[in-house]
Amino acid sequence: MKEIIFNVEEDGEAGGFVAEAYISDSEQIVTQGDSIDELKKMIQDALECHFEIKSEMPHKVIMKFVRQEVFAF
Repeated sequence: MKEIIFNVEEDGEAGGFVAEAYISDSEQIVTQGDSIDELKKMIQDALECHFEIKSEMPHKVIMKFVRQEVFAF
């Protein structure tokens, strides 16, 4: 796997950020951090835990920031 994409959203309830990546239909990686820098460290830690064989770990991480906005009229 050369790259992995994490969808990143702000956590409105707890604050900070939540990142989620889908490895396959049945596998995903989810982690969180209080800041973007902490989130990057948590993503790296989650990847190292998920991919026990270092050669299988993605070489590039893409953080895709997703924002939802709800309004009524």
